[in-house]
Amino acid sequence: MDFSRVAISAHRIATDCDNHAARTSRCVAKDRSPWRLETCHRTKQRAGQVFRYAIASGRAEHDITADLRDALTPTKTQHFAAITEPRRVGELLRAIDSYPGQPSTAYALRLAPHVFVRPGELRFAKWSEFDFDSSQWRIPAEKMKMDDYHLVPLSKQVIGILQELRSFTGTGRYLFPSLRTRERPISDVTLNAALRRLGFSSD
Repeated sequence: MDFSRVAISAHRIATDCDNHAARTSRCVAKDRSPWRLETCHRTKQRAGQVFRYAIASGRAEHDITADLRDALTPTKTQHFAAITEPRRVGELLRAIDSYPGQPSTAYALRLAPHVFVRPGELRFAKWSEFDFDSSQWRIPAEKMKMDDYHLVPLSKQVIGILQELRSFTGTGRYLFPSLRTRERPISDVTLNAALRRLGFSSD
C-alpha cells in the first residue's frame, strides 16, 4: 500500500465536502454496540495518523479527525475480574477446553493460563519467536515494556498445544491470525467476546 497516496486521497475526500466531519460522525455512530464503537475509535485514530502524515509532508493543512473528538461516545474499559476461587478456575478451564469457536481464538484461550503474558504479547506471538528444541518462547524487546527480551519457558503441555496449533496456522507469521487476513493477529475484542460467550465477564 502506498501510504502517501492514501493520505492524498483522504485529503481530497475531506476537502471536497465542507461537512465531511459531520457525515463521518453520523456514519460511525450508527451502530453503538461496544465492539463496533471501539472499532470506530480505532478507525478515527488510524485516520488521524494518515492526516498527520499528510500535514507533515505538505499534503494537507488540517487533521479533520480532531473535529470528531467529542462526537463519539467514549469507550468503557472493561477489566475482567480475577478468579480466585478454585472451583471457578476449574469451571473456566473446562469451558475453555470446550470452546467451539475458531482455532485461533480457541488455542489462544488454551495457552493463556499456561504462559502468563500480557494479552497483547499473546495475540502478537509469532512462530519465529518459538524454539521447540529448548522449549522457550523468546519475546523480543520491542514488544516488552522493559528494554530487554523476555524468555517464557514452555511446559510439555504447552508444547503439545503448540504442535496442534501448528497444523492450523504454522505456515503463517502469527500463531493466532485474524479470520479476515493472516497478516494480522486476532484482536483483543475477539478474546474478550469469547470469554463473554463462555459466561465469564467483568461481573
